Order: sequence, then structure tokens, then C-alpha cells
Amino acid sequence: MAEITLPVRQLRAFAEVGYQVAGGSGAHGAMAALREVVPLDAYEFVAFDPATGRHHSVVSDGHRRIDGDAAEEYAALEAYRRAMATRAPVAMPEPGTERYFRRHLAPYGWRAGLTAPLFLTGGRYTGLLHLATRDAFPELTAALVGAVSPMLAHVTDLTRCVIDPVGLPGGFRAVAFDRLGVRRGVPGLETSPELWDDPAIAAYARAFIDSRELNRHGLWLDGQGRWHEMRLLRAGVGFQGGLQGAVVAERPCALPYELTGREVDVLTRVAAGDSNPQIAAALVLSVRTVTTHLEHIFAKLGCDSRTRLSTKALAEGLCRLDV
Repeated sequence: MAEITLPVRQLRAFAEVGYQVAGGSGAHGAMAALREVVPLDAYEFVAFDPATGRHHSVVSDGHRRIDGDAAEEYAALEAYRRAMATRAPVAMPEPGTERYFRRHLAPYGWRAGLTAPLFLTGGRYTGLLHLATRDAFPELTAALVGAVSPMLAHVTDLTRCVIDPVGLPGGFRAVAFDRLGVRRGVPGLETSPELWDDPAIAAYARAFIDSRELNRHGLWLDGQGRWHEMRLLRAGVGFQGGLQGAVVAERPCALPYELTGREVDVLTRVAAGDSNPQIAAALVLSVRTVTTHLEHIFAKLGCDSRTRLSTKALAEGLCRLDV
């Protein structure tokens, strides 16, 4: 039987790192716990944004100044490519990192640096952790930092979204958008290719973000003529949900209550407060045809007034979303 040789002090520190990342004090709490076993004077978390393909400094402590281009400069080094291939921390200065070390660490009194690539347990890359010290790092520092890096990777996971606490029913696929139309996957949900590939969805999400609505629910007809139940939820996206955004989610569906597509269009206009002549003009139908559609809709939904019909349609998401 293999023996566990990890000292209790290190084990406690590792557990505290995980706790702080999951729900305690975040990055700073996690690093305070790590400092119990790893002597360091400064750190910087650098996040990789898969939506733009660029790196951004997101959290730091101990640095008087961090150059804005430092993250991208490091990502261009051979040391970065080696770290990505081995998933092991890289010490500085070492061959290939001298210039970076002289520019970004040495001027502030740091004698040694260590950069760890951050991969989630599932293998997805989220960014980098830079450590600096005025003394040399102990021999086991790289191994210890490498051991906790899957936990620390959550700090730089820019795909994390703060979604409406009510959440979504099962079966939904989703995409998160910010106001600039940048798309991100939503952790825990399958990405919807229909939403991802449709340029109209980004504009629709932006209009929703700019509205005062907290959520929206309705029916969407995609470009292939297939109906989907669609929900929009206001959300923070990016690092720690710092950007205004929205989660757009969909799942294929049959039209409820055996409604036809044309009946959905008529019902949508009724819920918007249009009269029969207004509906007829908007849908290029005769008033008589609109009246016939409404008779069918009243019967299918079991309503006896336009008010009850509108209330039911809005509450159950039976209106067509104008994407």
C-alpha cells in the first residue's frame, strides 16, 4: 500500500485554498492560505479569455505596478509554450525568460519568479499564476504550486457566469453574451450551436441587457424553421461577473397547446395589446381570418377574454420572441 507523505500543515493549507476559492475570500483568501506553506512576496493572476484569445491581469498583490502588456508578452515566450506542454510551473530567471524577468520583476526587487499554468481538473486552460519573492523559492515550491493549480484555475475562469438564482429547467442549451456581443459558454450547460452561430442573437441579447427586464421567456423560430423555447436571464459575465451580460438559453420544442405558427403570431399580437384590425394589418390577413384564429386560440388555451389570454401567454412564454 502506498504511503501518504504530505505533511499535515501542507494538507491543511491545500484544503483552505480550495475552501477560499469555492466560497470564502476568493483569490486573496486562497493565496493567504498558500502563503502558509509557500514563501512569496507578490502574486498576479492572469486570466485567459477564450472569447478574445488574449490574456488579462485580473488579481494581484504585492506589485506596485503591472504593465498592461506583461501578460501577452509572457504568452509569447518559449517558457510559456513549455509550461503549456508540461503543465508544470516555470522558474524565473531561466534561459528564455531573462528579458521578461529584467523588465517586470527585477526592477521591483524580486530575486526569483515562478509562473504556473492553470488548468481545471477537466483539462481546460484558464490562465496563469505569477509568483515573486525577494529570496529564492524553496526546492518543493514548484511541486506544491502545481498541486493546487487545478483549484486556483477557478479564479481565472472567465467563462463563469453569475446566473439568475432560479436557474433553468433541464434540457436547455445556452450561450452568454456581454454588451459588445462577445460570446462565452455557460459552465454546467451545453453550448447551443444555433444561438452561437446566429448573429441576430447577439443583437437581441444586447437589447435585453439594455432593457429593464430581469428575464424573458418565449418561443423562437430558428433559421431552419424549428421552434425552440427560449429564456433570457440577466447575468454578470467575465471575471467575477464584472461585465453586464445575459444568458440566452433554448431547447427545441413542439408548439404548446397544439398551436400553429400563425396562431402564435396572432397570440403574440394580442398579448401586445393590438386590436383585430391592427393584427390583420401587421400580419397581412383579413380581419375575419384573425377572428377565426382567435376563436381557435381561445378554445385551445381555455380562456374567455383577451385579458386572461394575454396573462396566460406572458406567464407561460407562449409569445413569439422578435429576434
